[in-house]
Amino acid sequence: MPRPRIKCYTRSFDLRLYRLAKGLFEDLRDAEGNLIPCVRLTDQSADGYFYTMLRDSDCDIAVNIDEDAFIVDPQAVLDLVDTLLEGGYANIGCSDGDPATTGRDPVVTNPFFNIFNLQLIRTRFDRKALVRKPEDREPYYPFFHWLAATFPTLYLPARRHADGITTIALDPQGRVLCLHTWFSRFYSMPSWIVRRIEPTQGTQKTRIDAVIREAYALREKEVPRFSATDTLAFAGNKVIRWIIKVPQRVARWPYKLKRRLARRKNALQ
Repeated sequence: MPRPRIKCYTRSFDLRLYRLAKGLFEDLRDAEGNLIPCVRLTDQSADGYFYTMLRDSDCDIAVNIDEDAFIVDPQAVLDLVDTLLEGGYANIGCSDGDPATTGRDPVVTNPFFNIFNLQLIRTRFDRKALVRKPEDREPYYPFFHWLAATFPTLYLPARRHADGITTIALDPQGRVLCLHTWFSRFYSMPSWIVRRIEPTQGTQKTRIDAVIREAYALREKEVPRFSATDTLAFAGNKVIRWIIKVPQRVARWPYKLKRRLARRKNALQ
């Protein structure tokens, strides 16, 4: 029986942050010793990138990892692929209801880190079967609700980092898989701008950089140093991402308002 084809996918906005995260998972190798391809998904919606993965006919198993989640133990990640296949799971990840993640919906696995059996999911996937409810906090909730109701899900333990924000994802044996910092949307913004948008979040870059250094130290690797050319590329990529993102966000305002009003109406009933 042929080994499943594995790929890493990252929904990414910040090229610098992606390069830093990729430095910790780009050396992942499959059972035959082949490097596992890494795919950067840009300008994707909060749920649309799942469907992009499912359409990739050259991939059977997806390691879905955010650009602000830093892999500490690659072997533990790869061992989860075997766990996925042996246990008949469609999805492995940390519950969104865990206090160490968001403490919201326990059925959903927060998509900062997942192992997906795309081959299995495709056997029954029907996008029309996804039902979005007024109380759903995120656009990807319907996908995970359908997934958990259709196939087995393995929920991973997690704990809070000493910084009080970062989530430490663990495998069933207690090995640290990755460190997920959260708030990556503020990583490349100047602190004075962040403080105007979100007054309590102005120091996220300092905290995220500290977690990056910690992850690289645990892997006994040096944090990449970027050249002036890289810095220009990061800046140019950021401009492009914003040019695309702003119209996308504006286009969704009427829908978000409608959802907010529906939730308020349900709360009053």
